[in-house]
Amino acid sequence: ALPGVANARPGLQEGRERLSVCSKLCYAVGGAPYQITGCALGFFLQIYLLDVAQVDAFYASIILFVGRVWDAITDPMVGFFISKTSWTRFGRLMPWIMFSTPFAIISYFLIWFVPDISTGQVMWYLVFYCAFQTLVTCFHVPYSALTMFISREQSERDSATAYRMTVEVLGTVLGTAIQGQIVGKVDTPCVGSPFFFGLTNSSVAMEELNMTHDTRGLTDTRNAYMIAAGVIGGLYILCALILVLGVRERRESCELQSDEPVSFFQGLKLVMNHGPYIKLIAGFLFTSLAFMVSWGQGA
Repeated sequence: ALPGVANARPGLQEGRERLSVCSKLCYAVGGAPYQITGCALGFFLQIYLLDVAQVDAFYASIILFVGRVWDAITDPMVGFFISKTSWTRFGRLMPWIMFSTPFAIISYFLIWFVPDISTGQVMWYLVFYCAFQTLVTCFHVPYSALTMFISREQSERDSATAYRMTVEVLGTVLGTAIQGQIVGKVDTPCVGSPFFFGLTNSSVAMEELNMTHDTRGLTDTRNAYMIAAGVIGGLYILCALILVLGVRERRESCELQSDEPVSFFQGLKLVMNHGPYIKLIAGFLFTSLAFMVSWGQGA
């Protein structure tokens, strides 16, 4: 009877190998930085370039277009380099998340900074926008792949993915709310009031007064964007710390791969036939589209 009990223990222990709610929450929090910064840039960067940095509309469109194209290029590149990365004592994916975070924060903050230069302003925003897209890709691609290395059980991976998608939707709301609340509080004073008209009838004096208020309002708006960048950057660091400290990357999970490699189309078919994943993706897609449509109507 004793050997039978001894043999039953591994199976019982394996059946109890589950992720705690705390581990799932720590993993899910790691999805927030990508959504928070992505929504802040998607909703406010164009307005910032045109109204605050006062970049020409043609060059602003070039910055946005090149940045998005560069983001599409870096995704497969980073995925390729991650697949060639060796295991370390921190894991295989965690080093990418750890080392990309501080540089991503710096580049994100410099996107919302107006340099005091007469020429080269377009290159400033183009370089740091592309740099941030690269660094946030170095964070998000390994984070997405981390799902396969947090647990042996597929049900636990699906549950962790559900937590992650929920937090990412909340991150979409949070990014827009933080940026909007901080920047929206800045209001340029209105000059055309009867009080000012009663002081003087000189058009020159009124023009100087308008220029003073415009300059002060523009400075306040620039400061508000930098404050918002600092707050979002702080949340980025906090979420990265929670992810790194609260999630353990399991090397043994990679040993569960089958001996026969799966082709791209076979893998795509397997993914498309997985009902829970399709429901999560569809819910996240329509939620994102709802935010985009509402923002377009508001603009």
